[in-house]
Amino acid sequence: MLDAFVWFFQQVMLGFYNFFYAILNPGDWLNWSDPEAIVRVVYYGGSVEFFFVVFNTVVLLTLIGIWRPGFMWGGVRTLEGVANWVGRVAAWAGLIMVLQQIVIVFVQRIFAVSQITFAFGTSVTFDVSWWSEGLKLYNAMLVVLCVSYTYVQGGHVRVDILYANVSYRARKIVDMVGGLIFMIPMSLLIWHYGWYFLWRHLVVPAPSAGDTLDRLLQRAQILRWNVETTGFAPQGFSAYFLFKVLLVLFAALVFMQAIAVIWRAILEMREGEESENKHLDRDRIGDPAEEQQHKIHSGAA
Repeated sequence: MLDAFVWFFQQVMLGFYNFFYAILNPGDWLNWSDPEAIVRVVYYGGSVEFFFVVFNTVVLLTLIGIWRPGFMWGGVRTLEGVANWVGRVAAWAGLIMVLQQIVIVFVQRIFAVSQITFAFGTSVTFDVSWWSEGLKLYNAMLVVLCVSYTYVQGGHVRVDILYANVSYRARKIVDMVGGLIFMIPMSLLIWHYGWYFLWRHLVVPAPSAGDTLDRLLQRAQILRWNVETTGFAPQGFSAYFLFKVLLVLFAALVFMQAIAVIWRAILEMREGEESENKHLDRDRIGDPAEEQQHKIHSGAA
């Protein structure tokens, strides 16, 4: 047990060192003309060192926020603002998906051609099957990039057995515990394996979560880009690496939203019931009855 505490303390101290080292030596990881810089990004992106840099940052910001509530409210508004902005932009993928499906149906059933060309200065031509399989990407964007936005808007399906019937303070404790025990560990797990899953489809030799930095640096001289462009069909969608990028973004958005949930719960518990949903930016549909029904289903009423 003592060894675990010593290790934890050492990692916390190294987290501060690694943070300032990365800031003061950007060329070691931003100069991607150097294969060793790419290797460092691959390794540290899913490493214990990176975890403790993030851990230290979050803990430090939380302590400052407890001391200065206005600072923490600013953090909540920023994180929820990012979630809303990303979600509102990504939501347009739904419209694009529908329009693209309509074009595909017309091209296949009415014009009976096998290729579709879009031209806005530069023409882009792919087989109809490529455009059809590409619809999966829009669906994935809606699920991944709108996850935090949907949480902020109170749109996730929820089954309240106990939450709605407990006291205000107990609800805030549930929010904090839920963010700390469920959202953060899940997002970290997805990030860790999703990070290396992404890079295995971008470079060769393929890295793995078990590789050490020394081993990766030894293979840096033979490192080359090998972006995955193989589809499930000969003429099918060829940018499946984008799904791996979305997986990493999903983990990042859920982690950021977990921090926002915890900070909001701390502030609302501290300031009382009058602060519930303070600074919460939710979309309005203009129908009071519909908005009231939404509040009931989201637990805000």
